[in-house]
Amino acid sequence: MAERRRGPALEKALLDAAWAELADHGYARFTMDAVVKRAGTSPPVLYRRWPNRDELARAAIVHAVRGARIDTPDTGSLRGDVLTLMREINTTRVELITVVQMHLAGYRQESGTSPADLVDPLVTGRAEALDLLFARAAARGEVDPARLTPRLKSLPFDLLRLQILTTFAPAPDDVLEEIVDTLFLPLLH
Repeated sequence: MAERRRGPALEKALLDAAWAELADHGYARFTMDAVVKRAGTSPPVLYRRWPNRDELARAAIVHAVRGARIDTPDTGSLRGDVLTLMREINTTRVELITVVQMHLAGYRQESGTSPADLVDPLVTGRAEALDLLFARAAARGEVDPARLTPRLKSLPFDLLRLQILTTFAPAPDDVLEEIVDTLFLPLLH
């Protein structure tokens, strides 16, 4: 007999099952019953935590994004740090990016949220990671912190996401280097 899950282990299992349902079937076919079945639990267990599919979907998205956190690189240069982070995203996050942007259109339409709401940098820890990356670059004298707007800091990652969403595949390394060397770094100087 399997040991009964409780607390954080149970919540993780429920959110993992919800994320898997969203990734496999999209929001249009996302049901509480399917999550219950996939998680191997009972409806009251799920409904006690999330009273409806919208709240469960949002919680599953936040769970998936938080679980996909990447350590902030420290290569000794801003160029190296940004490229390393982009390469890690490019290698490991194509499915996450695609699911959040494409499969969840129905959720966004029904709930009135935007893609940015679903992957809020304050919720996911992305803001702190980028702040650390750019603070190190400023301390090395590579960049003037006064020039670093939130849009400029996110630019290379936004362009990577656009590349992934237009091809549904990881970007070639020469595209990553072009984004950093031709578009991003010149804007900082």
